[in-house]
Amino acid sequence: MKRLFATLAAVWAAVLSYAQTEIQVQVHNVVAEDEQFNVTFIIEGEAKSSDFTWSPGDDFQLLWGPQQGRSTSVQMINGKTTKSVQTTYSYVLRPVKAGKFSISRAVAKVKGKEIYSDPVSIEVVPAGTSSSRQSQGSSSQQQSSSQRQSSGAVVQDDDIFLTVSLNRSNVVVGEPVTATIKLYQRVNVAGFESATFPTFNGFWSQELEAPTNIEFTRETYNGQIYNSALLRKFLLIPQQQGPVKIDPAELVCLVNVRVSSGGASIFDGFFDDYRTVRKKVVSRPLTVNVSPLPAGAPASFGGGVGQFDISARLSKDTLKTHEAASLILTVSGRGNVSLLETPKVNFPPDMEVYDTKVSDKIERGGLSGSKIYEFPFIPRSYGDFIIEPVKYSYYDVEKKQYVTLETPPLPVMVERGNESEGAIVAVGGSQPKDVRNLGSDIRFINTKASGLSPKGDYFVGSVLFWIILAMLVGAAAACWLSLRRLAARRADVVGTKNRKATKMALKRLNLANTFLKQNLYTAFYEELHKALLGFISDKLNIPSSELSRERITETLKAGNVDDRYIETFISILDACEFARYAPDAGHEAMAAHYAAALDVISSIDSDMKARKQVSKGAVLSIIVLMSVSFAAGAQEKEYADSLWDAANQAYTEGRWADAVDGYELISGMGLESAALYCNTGDAYFKDGNIAKAILYYERALKLDPSYSDARFNLELLNSGIQDRIDPVPEFVLKAWARDLCYIMDSNAWAAVFLVLFALMLAMLLLFVLAPSAAGRRTGFFTGIALLILAVLSLTFSIWQKQDSMRADDAVVMRPVTSVKSSPSSEASTDLFILHEGTKVKIIDAVGSWNNIELADGRQGWIQSGDIEVI
Repeated sequence: MKRLFATLAAVWAAVLSYAQTEIQVQVHNVVAEDEQFNVTFIIEGEAKSSDFTWSPGDDFQLLWGPQQGRSTSVQMINGKTTKSVQTTYSYVLRPVKAGKFSISRAVAKVKGKEIYSDPVSIEVVPAGTSSSRQSQGSSSQQQSSSQRQSSGAVVQDDDIFLTVSLNRSNVVVGEPVTATIKLYQRVNVAGFESATFPTFNGFWSQELEAPTNIEFTRETYNGQIYNSALLRKFLLIPQQQGPVKIDPAELVCLVNVRVSSGGASIFDGFFDDYRTVRKKVVSRPLTVNVSPLPAGAPASFGGGVGQFDISARLSKDTLKTHEAASLILTVSGRGNVSLLETPKVNFPPDMEVYDTKVSDKIERGGLSGSKIYEFPFIPRSYGDFIIEPVKYSYYDVEKKQYVTLETPPLPVMVERGNESEGAIVAVGGSQPKDVRNLGSDIRFINTKASGLSPKGDYFVGSVLFWIILAMLVGAAAACWLSLRRLAARRADVVGTKNRKATKMALKRLNLANTFLKQNLYTAFYEELHKALLGFISDKLNIPSSELSRERITETLKAGNVDDRYIETFISILDACEFARYAPDAGHEAMAAHYAAALDVISSIDSDMKARKQVSKGAVLSIIVLMSVSFAAGAQEKEYADSLWDAANQAYTEGRWADAVDGYELISGMGLESAALYCNTGDAYFKDGNIAKAILYYERALKLDPSYSDARFNLELLNSGIQDRIDPVPEFVLKAWARDLCYIMDSNAWAAVFLVLFALMLAMLLLFVLAPSAAGRRTGFFTGIALLILAVLSLTFSIWQKQDSMRADDAVVMRPVTSVKSSPSSEASTDLFILHEGTKVKIIDAVGSWNNIELADGRQGWIQSGDIEVI
């Protein structure tokens, strides 16, 4: 133990001895060519120094020195006495010429050991640039200073000013910029007040240095020597593209100005007064030109801009089940370290992962450092596992391209834990437990019928809709009229006789045929005459007493009966009347008259019915035209279906870009469907374009809110976008109505309306025509209920159609965009920042600007090129 203490004492003595073997040098880093300045060498320690030597060299002229000074201090703490000796050697020099030179090394001896000073660089600027306020030179310079500070107590702008300097002014989004705020002066500053620093709108900012004690050092600015002091230093990371302005910094300085007494004596300077003047200094505004990041960022892009490296390690690579360990990822480098996002890590399925712990180590300058991500995990099964390589991409400013880093795979060996024996088995056969999601992905595309239709073609309000509605009303009216006509016909004797005229005439002709077979000449012609007159009387509704040849001829012509049939009919009547008074003409004449009567009755009946039939030629023409139209539409649909199948095949084979092109080509033909929009969104998602995918999912739901695949995929993507917006709660009744409306699409609701409307018309007919009170009561109340449901269905159909036709919803397409307070880039304030994939509502438009509203009620103005209408 004693040897240990002795060794420690020897080491401590050696440390103390080494601590006093340095020679410190105090000198201005910048001097003027015609300026006298001091150089002081300081040696401090327990022992005195000796044999000090130093030469100014050829670059400087020695005006005075060395001036040696020595001081000794003694301290007693807890009975222990310590002594320190400080020796100083001072010189006054003048530069020989302008340039950058080094103060040569000084040599001294302490306890017989030589010690040396370090070389010190000094810059000599041309004559006439030295400080006229704080000069360390001759009395003539002090007199010049008092002359410049005239009795008017005016401080010139070049004697004190404020600057904001940037290390770079042309950057890309996310590239760090350092802003340094300095005060330059060559006057006597007594204090400061009312300091205002820029707010750095459009930047993520972090204060790097904020000294509480303002210390001035010499510095050359525009060829002049000033005393400069650092006031603030900021790290800026631009969040928006385009020219971004930095507001000026402001500061009020309290300057002590000598006011001359006005006398001519050389002793008047000793009696001059000092006056404190408030001098406001304002820096110049600056502009940073921010370019956007190139498109095509990898999926593993973590927002880094600069140059980075990544490393991965495990806190332990051999552990037991239910034992905690951590994966530690370290991203280090130079750039926007503070804004790096957490890398995505794929752990094996049987490992439970907990919240990531993030810490960072930023160096003083703020431009470099490291960010450490610790992923705690606990394995629940034993076996050999592999943590897949972690990919992390950043944008390299120097290479002007995205760079992807990748860690090596990390093996983890998990042994069976004592507490898990009999409960946990090796991977390959696991104990029964709830099914746990290992990952999430969008649903597969729709490969069934595309259901394409022309854009904006809705069933409700279409020509076909009104035709079907009119047909239903017409059918109901026709049914009502038919039933009424049936009742009227049953009560109409004349009409009945008209409809049965031919039947009665044929019955009488059958009797005449019997007489013909019996060769009863007189009876045959009497019965034939009765049949003809009875037919005309019943058919034309003319009493038998009013029948005459002229009346019969006139009435038949009015009924569009052919003249040949009229002449035949009249001639048979004449033959019947002639047979009453003429002798028997024979059996052949009777048979000929009978056959002629049959033929003429049938012909007259056919001609009179023909005028009541609708022309079939027009109907046939309409059918032909519709067939031609449907044939043209079928050709277009066949081509669209071929594109649909080709795009689906490209998606299945993983050719996402080809699938997108195929779906977009179908949309370019003026066709749309919810399945088409959803498949397009799927292809864009697989191709890495999240914003486009969200846009097309929204379009699919806008066309058909009941499309479950689009809703599922949209919710999955919305859970991964950067912006989290809490929507304003909707009125509960409206929310219920919207949920009910979204059960089906607009066309389905329109079809339901037509069915309910048809049933309502049937109940209306039952109410009007039912013979019993119970039937009429059933028709009335059921019809009212069906009418309410039909109106509700029609309302839902029109509601969805109007929502789909509106163009007031949009999706942010740019990775990052700023929302302004007014439609202007210059005369506006940044309100907030949105990222790609966020849904907004357009409420107004002015030129190339759109006034948008978020779901939480916030409003602002955004460039129309940064969004795309759903």
